[in-house]
Amino acid sequence: MSEKATALLLNPGGYDPQQFDPETRRLLRATIEWFEQRGKRKLVEDYHDRTFYADFIEFAGKEGLFSTFLTPGANAEGNPDKRWDTARVAALSEILGFYGLNYWYPWQVTILGLGPVWQSANEAARKRAADSLAAGGVAAFGLSEKEHGADIYSSDLVLTPDGAGGYRANGSKYYIGNGNCARTVSVFGRIEGVEGPDQYVFFYADSEHPNYRVVKNVVPSQMYVAEFELNDYPVSEEDILHVGAEAFSAALNTVNIGKFNLCFGGIGMSTHSLYEAITHAHNRVLYGKKVTDFPHVRREFVEAYARLVAMKLFSDRAVDYFRSANADDRRYLLFNPITKMKVTTEAQKVIGLVADVVAAKGFEADTYLAMSKNDIDGLPKLEGTVAVNLALIAKFVPAYLFAPQAYEPVPTRSDAADDEFLFRQGPARGLSKVRFHDWREAYAKASAIPNVARFTEQAEALVKLFTDAAPDEAQQQDLDFGLALTELFTLVVYGQLVLEQAEITGIETEVVDQIFAVLVQDFSVAAIDLHGKSSSTEAQQALALASIRKPVVDADRFDHVWSLVRDLSGAYAMNP
Repeated sequence: MSEKATALLLNPGGYDPQQFDPETRRLLRATIEWFEQRGKRKLVEDYHDRTFYADFIEFAGKEGLFSTFLTPGANAEGNPDKRWDTARVAALSEILGFYGLNYWYPWQVTILGLGPVWQSANEAARKRAADSLAAGGVAAFGLSEKEHGADIYSSDLVLTPDGAGGYRANGSKYYIGNGNCARTVSVFGRIEGVEGPDQYVFFYADSEHPNYRVVKNVVPSQMYVAEFELNDYPVSEEDILHVGAEAFSAALNTVNIGKFNLCFGGIGMSTHSLYEAITHAHNRVLYGKKVTDFPHVRREFVEAYARLVAMKLFSDRAVDYFRSANADDRRYLLFNPITKMKVTTEAQKVIGLVADVVAAKGFEADTYLAMSKNDIDGLPKLEGTVAVNLALIAKFVPAYLFAPQAYEPVPTRSDAADDEFLFRQGPARGLSKVRFHDWREAYAKASAIPNVARFTEQAEALVKLFTDAAPDEAQQQDLDFGLALTELFTLVVYGQLVLEQAEITGIETEVVDQIFAVLVQDFSVAAIDLHGKSSSTEAQQALALASIRKPVVDADRFDHVWSLVRDLSGAYAMNP
């Protein structure tokens, strides 16, 4: 059996990521061992009982997990193991997602809460956050509000000058993960009496301060997603992280740094769900046949596997672009919303496919799948909505498709380096000026693969649509039409990074072909959706229909990929 594609999938048995340094490997393995020794019974009981994950936070603090992985080199006080290394942040995100969204979540919101601090020039605040992490603390990102969501133009949390050089903060925040226990809370608000961009401010708060009141947990879950109030909360100059336009950019740049990990949480959840589902289905007999002998079951498993491997390929390659980013290469700003939107919706599809196969089994309280089915829809919604990210992706269309710029190849980045550029990204603007290497090169290299060639035809059809029947001014204001068009564009970008990483890792051709069979189908579905939009013109409708393709069918290829899925039966089961 060829194992290159399967080797990409996280399997806790014998896990030892050799690409990392010894302390990173130790901490990743220790995290897996903590969950495995704790066992599946405890995992699912705590989930259904909505037991707060205090034991996990205690474990992370004792091991120095968050402190080691989330303290940038500038605040590491000479400790070589402490750095902000996106490759290992991603690896831990995937492990935590593998054991459940509720354990990924406190890690994720700690990353977000630290974003404005590590971007700040306030050395006192930076040291305070580093010390808090070292003591086992977690962080929170105090941005969204009940009435305004994450609309940072409309904050009702107000800082009033106290006449002594400081401020008093009043207002509330809503949907704030870790808001009940974080010693580092980055809070966004505005300064009373100031107009325009200068009014914005980020400051440091502490959930244990007496003027900080936790109102409630707003979700019925293990996760504590707080509503909290600040009542005359004292804010000194030492607490101020950012003011003015810098505060605005810090909010958006924190999302660039932190919400990237949504994809790896989804990959972990999908992987565990696939193991559980194939092991159940391949060992179950119905109507005198193994469940996996039914053709539709094999099709669903092969599609789920192909989608999962593609998710992993795209996301791993995106890590390289993040780590190699600089002021002259900001391609990560396109790949980031795709990880948040596309990879997380792919996770929904994977879990939906395997849940369809196992049917009633997926509702049983002692299964991981019952948890993942319930939670997976949250991932695409943890960054606004899919529409928010599609609208962001649309800004890159002209430069990506029509204005390529040559770059040296981005190397694989698993080296023990501090990704310090992520905390000096600069103003959150100028997206239309970002340039990309010619996307056609990756497709040309793989043109001998039948479904890559077929998908390339569809990509060129999209270029023709933009060239010959570009959206008019009214359509450019029609978000519904624009989102459908951007969905097609997203598939082209997604395929590019999948191909780049497939070449780097040497994934077998059969798997790549199967992945692109899925992408060909997805493109056709999206083209039909565009055709049906109320504002689409006759020319656009004709071009959309002309891009529809049937994937190249190859029974031998399908059977090979099915054998890879079949061999996952029994490959992993969590300790009871």
